[in-house]
Amino acid sequence: MSVLDEIIIGVKEDFQVRRLPLTQLSEMAVACGAVRDPMGSLRSNSLSVIAEVKRASPSKGQLATISDPASLALEYEQAGASVVSVLTEGRRFGGSLADLLSVRSAISLPVLRKDFMVDEYQFFEARAYGADIVLLIVAALSSTQLSDYYALSQQLGMRALVEVHSREELELAIDIDAEIIGVNSRNLKDLSIDHDVFSQLIPLIPSQAVKVAESGISTRQDVVFAQKCGADALLIGEALVRGGEPQLTMRALLGEG
Repeated sequence: MSVLDEIIIGVKEDFQVRRLPLTQLSEMAVACGAVRDPMGSLRSNSLSVIAEVKRASPSKGQLATISDPASLALEYEQAGASVVSVLTEGRRFGGSLADLLSVRSAISLPVLRKDFMVDEYQFFEARAYGADIVLLIVAALSSTQLSDYYALSQQLGMRALVEVHSREELELAIDIDAEIIGVNSRNLKDLSIDHDVFSQLIPLIPSQAVKVAESGISTRQDVVFAQKCGADALLIGEALVRGGEPQLTMRALLGEG
């Protein structure tokens, strides 16, 4: 069983325990306010940053003690991030829906719920807790699920970051006319990193889609390489939370001093 398979089993168990009636989720979604469209902010810079609130990961274990995710998100906003990503998976990443809600309440930027979305319920839940964007991992879904969940995201007013790891997965993302496509350099089966995936896949993404480079971006050299491959945005988590000075780290990665 791969790491991805194990995570998905835990995700399914956990949302069954916390499941709320859809009517209650609908009321919560109204209370959260209108969806913040990320497309403008992602296209406003030559290279945008999706900055991540991330306590831990399966590959690295504990990364940082984040007692106040809202405060960290504010630092990201002040540093010039275009979107804030919040890990809500608890077993491997140490995240929660409470983190998502607190971040959404603290900043004006669009917020991505970063989780393993494998059931319709999670999409209503994401909107109820303030998500403007959800993550669709092609490797975790059938082609029918991918299409259906993408449509459901749109019906709920949210955008979807469609994550791919191979040419075959990219073709599926293109088939559903994904507006935001992320290329993840981390192999979800063994957790290894291969930045060559950026050069192999990002140039194949249609020009109208926002192209996001994900995982393993920790140096200025990594940023330059991703941008040369055609990335419009970077999703960065570990480098920002481990450095202790997220604003300085982001400026250094972007070559701003």
